[in-house]
Amino acid sequence: MSKPVRAGDKPIAVEVEAGQNYFWCACGLSQKQPFCDGSHKQTDFTPLKYTAEESRKVFFCCCKVTASQPLCDGSHNK
Repeated sequence: MSKPVRAGDKPIAVEVEAGQNYFWCACGLSQKQPFCDGSHKQTDFTPLKYTAEESRKVFFCCCKVTASQPLCDGSHNK
């Protein structure tokens, strides 16, 4: 598998906590979107670590084609 699976058409809003690590699903196969559940193990993908710099709401990409991984950049609208 060389292309990610589109896991959704809209980003998922998550309240992140400063200093916490989050592992974004890059393959699109996770059942716990937008986060990794280990489903990538039979693919060429690995999850992407995101460390929150501050506590706030962020929007994680689900279409998997964002240029600003792991956060949404509106690519799902194109």
